[in-house]
Amino acid sequence: MSVQERKERERTHRHQLIVATARELAESQGWDAVTTRRLAERIEYSQPVLYSHFRGKREIVAAVALEGFAELTEALRRAVADGPSGRAAVASLVAAYVDFAERNPALYDAMFLLDAGLPFADAATPAPLREAFGTLLDTLGGLAGDAEPALFVEVFWSALHGLVTLARSGRLPREGAQQRLDVLVDRFAGD
Repeated sequence: MSVQERKERERTHRHQLIVATARELAESQGWDAVTTRRLAERIEYSQPVLYSHFRGKREIVAAVALEGFAELTEALRRAVADGPSGRAAVASLVAAYVDFAERNPALYDAMFLLDAGLPFADAATPAPLREAFGTLLDTLGGLAGDAEPALFVEVFWSALHGLVTLARSGRLPREGAQQRLDVLVDRFAGD
């Protein structure tokens, strides 16, 4: 192994360490606790080393969010891996999505609520975001009826995200949470 390869491997490891540490800190103490100074202390590197990987917190949040979209995509794919269709497919996706959001609140915030500078629905949209949407489109596009499939999936995702976000913030009562999700599934399954 050349010196250059070793340095690149070490750089990749530091990058992953920064992202993992930011995510752990955010999940345990919230995103306000994630500062470049605290991250530098936790990973035992200087702030200049941290800045050689990321220009600031926004880029760190973006890296965490991209990781989250890859994980969400995998969770959604697993949910429909056995090939459910119709209502069963919609219900499986909803359950996987809600479970992901509940288990990873800070990660979910990085993906959808914090300013990470990631472009959505754009030519520059990063692959992990496109893949998450693609998984929904592959599963739900056939249920769109007369609607354009991508638009149908955008409305589905928006409604699901809205229910998750409103429930997490306490703006919807806990009672009725499953019934709301059932209404969403019924409306989008078209059965």
